Amino acid sequence: MESARDTKLGSWQSRFSRRTLLKSAAALAAAASVPNVFGQQATGASLGTVWLYIGTYTGAGNGQGIYLCALDLSTGELTVVRLVAPALPASGATPSTANPSTIALDPTGTHLYAGNEYGPPGAVSAYSINRLTGDLTLLNGQPALGAPAHVSVDHSGKYLFSAEYIGGYFEVFPILANGSLGPAVFQKQDVDHVDTSFTHKPATNAPPGSFAFSAHEGPNGHPHQMETDPSNQWVLGPDAGQDRIYVWKLTPGATPPLTPAATPFVSTPPGDGPRHFAFHPNGIWVYSIQEEASTIMLWHFDPATGALSPQQIIPSVPEGFTGTNFTSEIRVSADGNFVYGANRLSDTIGVFSIGRDGTLTQVSYASTLGDYPRIFTIDPSGQFVVVGNQRADNVTTFSINRGQLGAGNGPGKAVGPGALKFTGNYTPVGSPSGMVFLI
Repeated sequence: MESARDTKLGSWQSRFSRRTLLKSAAALAAAASVPNVFGQQATGASLGTVWLYIGTYTGAGNGQGIYLCALDLSTGELTVVRLVAPALPASGATPSTANPSTIALDPTGTHLYAGNEYGPPGAVSAYSINRLTGDLTLLNGQPALGAPAHVSVDHSGKYLFSAEYIGGYFEVFPILANGSLGPAVFQKQDVDHVDTSFTHKPATNAPPGSFAFSAHEGPNGHPHQMETDPSNQWVLGPDAGQDRIYVWKLTPGATPPLTPAATPFVSTPPGDGPRHFAFHPNGIWVYSIQEEASTIMLWHFDPATGALSPQQIIPSVPEGFTGTNFTSEIRVSADGNFVYGANRLSDTIGVFSIGRDGTLTQVSYASTLGDYPRIFTIDPSGQFVVVGNQRADNVTTFSINRGQLGAGNGPGKAVGPGALKFTGNYTPVGSPSGMVFLI
């Protein structure tokens, strides 16, 4: 029986044409193969390990900059190799590199970009990567109008997108031939359209007893992600303060490179606060996680028009959870079978199986064994989940169940494929916030 908080929206059924699915799969495969086209060289990581960069909060936080870590793919043990990009004060035309809370790689794996979340104004920074040593060399920085909370690079490696929670800006910076950043070529501030009544009452779909309303203090919006779809034709941008997800058409080389889609935005339920999203490998299903409501929504995405239509809303927190929770990150497994969503204050990661029509069913959850999991990611082999517990100043690692049925960590539940099991490894990292694997 369907509950009030586990609802399929509308009568949409997943009946996509073979041609549409093949085109989406081909676009995703093309994006994934970009590094090989560019002649990407191997890294200097030891045999059986993969390198992971972790960005941190500095100053008010306990991190010192960007760290290089090594993940053992046989045990899940994560080791800090060294600090490779210490936070630096402003120097001449280069802004401060403090608070590299969000980081991203270009498609070739030769450059790393950081959003420096301070101010506003904040900044974005560009680094070259020595793939044999993992070292980072600062190339330059550009001032940002707001404080970047999320950065990403398009699949062609031409643009850096910056979503700036404090200040309410979406910005786009061109990536120059040498990997450095040029001045912003697109700037949009989300003003007004914020229901400030939600500073005094919970989100529409919040758990019982929740007081989660931090993204709705107004008067401006709070962008929290800006990223392309798998085809690299569209850019999506959730605004947690406005309860909107914006969509733009990406035209490389144009001035500006982004123009609003025919339907420029869609709305989530009032107060729910869309934070992050993740595409399914088919390029058609999109999953957004709502920070104040502690929900995950399924959307149908039309690659031809950029249109989004809502299909389902379910809780991100464990069954029966009450009180305040703020979600953070959401990921889809590479095989397209599972969605993972992180919960702060509940300090859990929910595991959801994906049905044949894209809808979700929560099958298990795992404690992150830390405090305030701001970020997590899945390693390139698909074997481990790495979780950054911001307030605990540590990183925990979990193995992903590949198919065995065992005792569950949810009340009265068994766990099957996709479930998370703690590897026993804690790694000390001060105020972890951003993570990217170097492949």
